[in-house]
Amino acid sequence: MESPVHYTYTLPPEDDQEIKSMADSVRAVEKLLNYNFTDKKLLEEALTHSSYTGSASYQRLEFVGDAALGLAITNYMFLAYPDADQGKLSLVRAANISTEKLARVAIRHGLYKYVRHNATALDEKVMEFAIAMQEEEDAEVHGGLLKAPKVLADIVESVAAAVYVDCNFNLKDMWLVIRDLLEPIVTIGMLEQQPQPVTMLFELCQKDGKQVDIRHWRKGERNVASVYVDGHFVASASAEQKENAKLHAAKAALQKLSYKSSDMMGPDIFSELNGDMEIEGAKQKLHELCGKKKWPRPDYKVDREVGRSHEKRYICSVQIEIDESVLLSTGNEKTRIRDAENSAASAMLHGLRESKYI
Repeated sequence: MESPVHYTYTLPPEDDQEIKSMADSVRAVEKLLNYNFTDKKLLEEALTHSSYTGSASYQRLEFVGDAALGLAITNYMFLAYPDADQGKLSLVRAANISTEKLARVAIRHGLYKYVRHNATALDEKVMEFAIAMQEEEDAEVHGGLLKAPKVLADIVESVAAAVYVDCNFNLKDMWLVIRDLLEPIVTIGMLEQQPQPVTMLFELCQKDGKQVDIRHWRKGERNVASVYVDGHFVASASAEQKENAKLHAAKAALQKLSYKSSDMMGPDIFSELNGDMEIEGAKQKLHELCGKKKWPRPDYKVDREVGRSHEKRYICSVQIEIDESVLLSTGNEKTRIRDAENSAASAMLHGLRESKYI
């Protein structure tokens, strides 16, 4: 079963020592991406907001990154879901390149603290958004109680574009660098389990021949949305932005009306095995399982590197904490770290099933 992933988000620092220089920021982001730029000026530009004078801002790169990320995600989804129709592919692509998704990526990796700017109002918005995410029970696919600041999504797009240009506009090479930054990728199964609340509310009520009405008004500095079904009040929610209030009012209404969809169940974790009997996409499935079970995030590490430098193979392990116990699993040798981590995650999933945890 696929489920939303829960994270402990890293807040942008308030009193931490300021990043000493752009060179420090470049080195930090290169380490985060596990990629060394040939032209480091590209990354400097990607980490410069328009409020900072004396240097080109990320606006041109953000323009390129928006298109490059969209195409990279499109290619990935097209290959990952050979039987999905155009409608489902459009929805899952949109979920992965939305302002909401990319802003959460920026917060998770602390990218904002490396951006040079002269706009203190941005700091406040980013801090409020990060705090709101920490208070969520699960990571939201469609939107939390607070609207995601666009600047956060812009940063991810500009950094992606910097990689894209530095790779001589090779989309495949860019994707290999950027993909880990975007993990966990929103899947069709995740969207089926966490469908857009407003759309789902209208569709399910329509099937039952019921009329839905969502009414809005202001209460002080907040927007309030109330859901009425056949003229009867069902639920309400408030938020700073009108759309967020509507989103959460619909979600509350769905819970109160006890609507459940049989289509919201994702595929079985063990339904896809490769030739080595390892689970396809095991790393992401383990992330999703931990989110559903409210377990801490899995912790991966490279245990061993074998072979010569030009033909290295890696062995990775993963551990998770459950009921005050630490479970550890080790995967098979692989030529790429990502595949070695997936092998370790597969071993962990098999172990969890054998131990009756799932």
